Amino acid sequence: MWSNTSAASRFNAMTAKIINFLRETQPATPCLVVDLDVVRERYEALTEALPLAKVHYAVKANPAREVIETLRDQGANFDVASPAEVDLCLGLGVDPSRISYGNTIKKTRDISHAYDQGVRVFAFDSEAELEKIAARAPGASVICRILVSNIGADWPLSRKFGCASEMAFDLLIKSRELGLVPLGVAFHVGSQQKNPEAWNSAVEASSELFSALEAEGVTLTTINIGGGLPARYVEDIESIGTYANAVMAAMTEHFGNYLPNMIIEPGRFLVGDAGIIHAEVVLVSKKAYEDDTRWVYLDIGRFNGLAETEGEAIRYPIRSDMSSGSDDLAPKGPVILAGPSCDSVDILYEKAAYELPLALTAGDTVQIHATGAYTTTYSSVGFNGFAPLQSHYI
Repeated sequence: MWSNTSAASRFNAMTAKIINFLRETQPATPCLVVDLDVVRERYEALTEALPLAKVHYAVKANPAREVIETLRDQGANFDVASPAEVDLCLGLGVDPSRISYGNTIKKTRDISHAYDQGVRVFAFDSEAELEKIAARAPGASVICRILVSNIGADWPLSRKFGCASEMAFDLLIKSRELGLVPLGVAFHVGSQQKNPEAWNSAVEASSELFSALEAEGVTLTTINIGGGLPARYVEDIESIGTYANAVMAAMTEHFGNYLPNMIIEPGRFLVGDAGIIHAEVVLVSKKAYEDDTRWVYLDIGRFNGLAETEGEAIRYPIRSDMSSGSDDLAPKGPVILAGPSCDSVDILYEKAAYELPLALTAGDTVQIHATGAYTTTYSSVGFNGFAPLQSHYI
């Protein structure tokens, strides 16, 4: 079932829509099934908990047309990372004023493309990137991303993105000299950030930059608090209200009564729990007669959708069709879970204490929960000849 029974008891089961879809359609495996009602509910919960923040959905989490349309109709804005994501949103009727280019690493022609399409907000974290934006997107608004701690995140995003606050100070002053509009400061506390207090120090560093730049005549108006809100995997997480309260407590502590405009860029939180991957067991075996732990090979692995199992960083709840929930009495035993490819690193979980029914055999199916985010987008184009992960949106 899951890695432990306490996690199982906290876990939300599949929605009725997904259960009925699997029963009636019996889709080929492996496949992702996403309940769009859950996406809507998550968006509504977030906007209710953080009404002062403008939501920019991180398209990279799941760029499916159905997801973009659902969030477009809910009133969301969109954070994009490439020309293809710009074109996707625009092609689905999203006004360019609702799009921000959050990737700090862009080709000059990609900046030009977005600017020509009407995008006017760009992120950066280096002098070279700032100069590219000034040359290809004259008069655009820019947000400088700073380095902050990612402690507490299951999928850290530190080091590659962001710059030191001292550098951000100089670059935001230079942005004005280059004819750009210095809009504000951005940060990211790490993906699947489970610690509600993680935003506090990042907001504090941003506030200090606001004040220092104000003294130099540069008035910033916007803080982008990034993503990081978690999905529910095998470990319990706090409610969205708890995270929202922590964020707003940090904002009022460090900015007082003069709060800047707020942007938040959720991805995993909005779509992760909305989806399950329906997969088939290809083989169950042991490496020696005396082994207590079985190897369970699935028809999905790290190369066709489950890249975030690298280092066992993201631990998805997994249950088989033999399981009936936390009160399941079917005898279970420890397993090592692996994918189908001829690559020795295609192992999902070896150290984590996953257990599955002892009767599990080839041809049985399992459901991998909370997989609506960063699965189809991480799926290869055909490593070992295995097709990219198919998806269904209901």
